[in-house]
Amino acid sequence: MNNCITKLFHIEFPVIQAGMIWCSGWRLAAAVSNAGGLGLLGAGSMTPEVLEEQIRKCKAATDKPFGVNIPLLFSQAGKQFDVIIRQGVTIVFTSAGNPATWTPLLKSHGIVVVHVVANVKSALKCEQSGVDAIVAEGFEAGGHNGREETTTFTLIPLVRKATTLPLIAAGGIATGRGMLAAMALGADGVQVGSRFIASEESSAHPAFKQKILEAADGGTFLAMKKIVPVRLLRNSFFQKMQQLEDAGASQEALRELLGKGRAKLGMFEGNMDEGELEIGQVAALIGQVKPAGEIIREMVEEYEDARQGLRLLNC
Repeated sequence: MNNCITKLFHIEFPVIQAGMIWCSGWRLAAAVSNAGGLGLLGAGSMTPEVLEEQIRKCKAATDKPFGVNIPLLFSQAGKQFDVIIRQGVTIVFTSAGNPATWTPLLKSHGIVVVHVVANVKSALKCEQSGVDAIVAEGFEAGGHNGREETTTFTLIPLVRKATTLPLIAAGGIATGRGMLAAMALGADGVQVGSRFIASEESSAHPAFKQKILEAADGGTFLAMKKIVPVRLLRNSFFQKMQQLEDAGASQEALRELLGKGRAKLGMFEGNMDEGELEIGQVAALIGQVKPAGEIIREMVEEYEDARQGLRLLNC
């Protein structure tokens, strides 16, 4: 499966694991990379010291390429970039911020830079900033989400039309058939988040993984649109937040309810009632916790089977 994405990252399959807070530690990143994809450390939930330790452990667990995802909205991003440069990390995915701020510095150190977008305007800004590739993430995705609520099936062809940069599709992709659909729309690779949370190597709490397996269609909802849009599973915290939003509460009131450490409380510590449970709509398709390597193997096999099936239909 050689294309511009596999060549850019020096990987076997154009499958990238998302850098999800509290779920993407060195075990998951190394497992994905060892299976032929690109594993990412999710630095959004890490202090610079923890990130440095995670990078060292990932290096010891794989001799394959891996990267780090850094949400630019976090105050420690600058110190995290210092760690990345010092440790010789060669691939960085940035999100939730202006790519022009850090891309020149990273590129000056020979780092491949990829930025996550949710609209065409941001994709064009990425191109102007000199990034090496773009992740276009649709409304179906878990975690922090685009305010535009543009779905993956609409976003990918829009971004593809607007830029010639290597394009990675994200949001609602957990299967080989989903991967084939994204490629047919113009993507060169896919980024997978929710499916890898429900993997054996994910650092998500077992109770959260079980909740994902129990999710049905319509089981996730977009919340906190006045602060930062996040897709969540329904629980007590979500219901309280929804009630405040429906009542027209201010940003201050919403932030007070959110507090600090809400995502860690749910996804990492396992409080299924009061924690923030970030997951994508594709959770409804996930029925079993599996090793990350098996997930990649099944995706690639299904992709090839589906592609061959379409060829037969076209004869």
